[in-house]
Amino acid sequence: MNELRKILAKPKDGTESLTDIGTKINYNLLDFWRWSVSDILSNATRGRFAEFIVGTAVGLKSTDLREEWDAFDLTTDSGIKIEVKSAAYIQSWNQKSFSKISFSIKPTRYWDSENNVQGDEPKRHADLYVLCHLKHQDQNSIDPLKMEQWDFYVLPTFVLDYYQRSQHSITLNSLKKLTAAKQYSELKMAIENAYDEQRKKCL
Repeated sequence: MNELRKILAKPKDGTESLTDIGTKINYNLLDFWRWSVSDILSNATRGRFAEFIVGTAVGLKSTDLREEWDAFDLTTDSGIKIEVKSAAYIQSWNQKSFSKISFSIKPTRYWDSENNVQGDEPKRHADLYVLCHLKHQDQNSIDPLKMEQWDFYVLPTFVLDYYQRSQHSITLNSLKKLTAAKQYSELKMAIENAYDEQRKKCL
């Protein structure tokens, strides 16, 4: 059997129809997107949406596609590797109280999808982390599409490598001791500054 190489995804516009033996049925890809990811408050979808937000801040192109198995979440045109995490007080399910804010910063083993090989050593593979906090606390008006409802904390990776309390997660209070929250309009510059810090540290 011939070797099964990695399949590269191509951008779609949502109008692509489902078919049955070559005949279009009454649903298209946009219907699937509506069905599967309309709840952007849910943990899984909010995480991907946070990646998208950070991507828009650094000039994500409409033809850029998310890489499911990359060792980090985003790469800018200038080569900055970014890991994105998200957390929120309000979830889409019934809650008795606000969720406690904590971000995963656990080192991971990289899986090379090109060669189907997993790395041996857990580490942080990105140049920097952007920890996205959906800070809004009113259930009736929460809307992740509104950038003013988010805070963004940007850290060069070496800061987390040297973090003493935990190598698995970081709370909001601990995070605030390491860096100040940034607004969406400040995010691109904060990312560039954090990258410069990381690069100087690694020289």
